[in-house]
Amino acid sequence: MGMVIAAIVLLPLFSFFDLLEQLDDVGKGSYQTGDAFLYVIMLMPRRFIQIAPFIALLGTVGALGKLAINLELVALRIAGLSPIQISMVPVGIGLSLLLIIAVMEQSIAPQLQQKAIAQRSSALEKTAELGKGLGIWTRDERNILRVGEILPGNRAIDIEIMHFDEQGFLATHTHAKFAEISNNELWKLNDVTVRTFTEKNIALASASTVEWQSFLKAEDIATLTKPPESLSPLELIRHAEFLQATGQKADAYLMALWGKVGSALMTIAMILLAIPFIFGSVRNGLGGKLILAAIIGVGVYLLDQIIANASLLLRLNPMLASILPSLTLITLAIIWLRRIF
Repeated sequence: MGMVIAAIVLLPLFSFFDLLEQLDDVGKGSYQTGDAFLYVIMLMPRRFIQIAPFIALLGTVGALGKLAINLELVALRIAGLSPIQISMVPVGIGLSLLLIIAVMEQSIAPQLQQKAIAQRSSALEKTAELGKGLGIWTRDERNILRVGEILPGNRAIDIEIMHFDEQGFLATHTHAKFAEISNNELWKLNDVTVRTFTEKNIALASASTVEWQSFLKAEDIATLTKPPESLSPLELIRHAEFLQATGQKADAYLMALWGKVGSALMTIAMILLAIPFIFGSVRNGLGGKLILAAIIGVGVYLLDQIIANASLLLRLNPMLASILPSLTLITLAIIWLRRIF
């Protein structure tokens, strides 16, 4: 019940901040207030997963704190239960929470978040890209593909295809103003210009339409336009393997993958950290404990984000950067528990 109350308080609060951010875009394109509310609602499962460590921390402090104020913890101790036995109950509830999060992470949150992003982009007449004017880049062993934009309806504009020969020299450069993408990975390029490079000259040819068999599958195209954090763990694993197999950097996707593992460990760490709060003194009231727990939670969250972003810049190991803060916090919580008990 403590975690449910914490979720009821925190989830609308964070969703309200999301809504304020979305209201800034109302009136652009066909994006209206109803679209902003729908976007925030569809984003709620993702927000719940992201704030799960805070829910675990504040929910545990609130629930155990109420037991302590009512002297029910004392009664449990007199009845023969040790602090460790009492502590195993919130830890067990935390593991149940992680099971719910795992189901949401794989099947609910990614689909709703991706649909929300797609609907918002369509209303704003925008699409995901790697940077302003850079477009979307990918490659395989013999080709480099750049797409200016992926539009709704399986259409792409401003396409460049650079094909290399066995020696690694540029053989052809193909540019198309737009393309229609079929489900069988067949691209129908329109308004095409092809440059063929030889040792002596560069041959130029034009065509109204050209069919090109892409090395990208339909799901790969979709993945390229989605933020890494919106992908499910299986999608992250598959796309990271694709990037590594084609010689591309997969740090952002590996960081997102291990970040999900780190968030799960952080949830358990927060529960362990909450228990010493209550088995210490609560004579000064529960409000102070909750405020201190909230400050610690925000501080840990900010530190975790700083470490994650710094690791991308410094190219640190994504696994260590993601789970080391959680493991460190779990270790400190266990040391604190042993000192109290």
